[in-house]
Amino acid sequence: MQQLGTKIKIRQAIKEVKAFEWEGDYKPAARAAIKKILEERMGNVIDEHLSKMEEIGIDDRRNGSYQRHLLTEVGDVTLAVMRTRMVSAQRVIKAFARRSCSVDQMILECFTLGLSTRKVGKALFSALGEKISASTVSLVAKQLDEVVKAYHKRLLNGKYRFLIFDGVVLKNRTGAGSMRRAVLVALGITHEGKKEVIDFRITPGESQESWESFFSDLYRRGLTGEGVELIVVDGGKGLFAALGMVYSHLPIQRCWAHKIRNVLSYVKKADQKGVKKDLHKISYATGERKAQKMFQAFNLKWEKIYPKAVECLKKDIDLLLTFLKVSDQSLHNQIRTTNAIERRFLEVKRRTRPMGVFSDRTSMERILYAIFIYENTKEGVCTPLLLDTKVLT
Repeated sequence: MQQLGTKIKIRQAIKEVKAFEWEGDYKPAARAAIKKILEERMGNVIDEHLSKMEEIGIDDRRNGSYQRHLLTEVGDVTLAVMRTRMVSAQRVIKAFARRSCSVDQMILECFTLGLSTRKVGKALFSALGEKISASTVSLVAKQLDEVVKAYHKRLLNGKYRFLIFDGVVLKNRTGAGSMRRAVLVALGITHEGKKEVIDFRITPGESQESWESFFSDLYRRGLTGEGVELIVVDGGKGLFAALGMVYSHLPIQRCWAHKIRNVLSYVKKADQKGVKKDLHKISYATGERKAQKMFQAFNLKWEKIYPKAVECLKKDIDLLLTFLKVSDQSLHNQIRTTNAIERRFLEVKRRTRPMGVFSDRTSMERILYAIFIYENTKEGVCTPLLLDTKVLT
């Protein structure tokens, strides 16, 4: 309780100093305030200890002090840690470790925005007034790696009403140049309508073997499909084939966004707007009967002009209309496509655009994890192991 009180006092001191309209640099005064609070508390701890020792007849006495550095939001604070021959007052600052939690958080946020370990130190110099070494940043990043590993191993539950699976290709830098890597993603929509990225996996490609391995791991950890009404997929052959091995008992919805792109690839640019409009009449139909009617009209209008485009649609029309079996029409926009995953990758690409490509697989994992967890938090989904240094320390 005493340590907690000390933490609160320090945080309050920083908050009040920052809020004060300071003419000049407030950081030296803030560091002095933190130093005073902590050293006074350590002095009290030593006094209390010596009093107890005297009461029970144990001979102990002061034995000077040693220096300890605490890196805070306002820079490095050098503390004199008091000690006796038997104990040290280090426990007062032990909760802060070498750095305060908020500084670790700043380092992680810089890292997940794509900054290199060298650039993170430069980015934080103006805020902290202290240099952050590349080795310090690397240490924090390694702690994040452990959190990511735990995220991939956590147990799952059957709380989802719909599941969405999609694969997105990103570039990864190697010694031989940039290499494309597929990111397989599982997203769940809860019964409350909230979207959660359940897990992801980086693989060489979207083969059936890669998807089967991913599905098997999800199933083993608890994502059995119990209570799921529908699975939405992008239409990739490897993904579609793998579903039959693990989730064959669940209805499948093919993504309309992917299908429309496929159909339009057989259509001249001049006619694409008209064809797309007619495809939307099918995909946005309010019921299965109306959708089938719009589909027949599409066939009559375009079959002679673009037979391959019509065939591309016709072969999957049943799986494209599965979502209409869900009676609540307000849900149709969420389960008609895999766009929920695509939108999250737009955020990934926006944040990593300055990097061009990921430097290695580990950096890919860290950044994807951080962004997906951030998106989950915005949805109000409490995914375990959030990007929080309280988990890391």
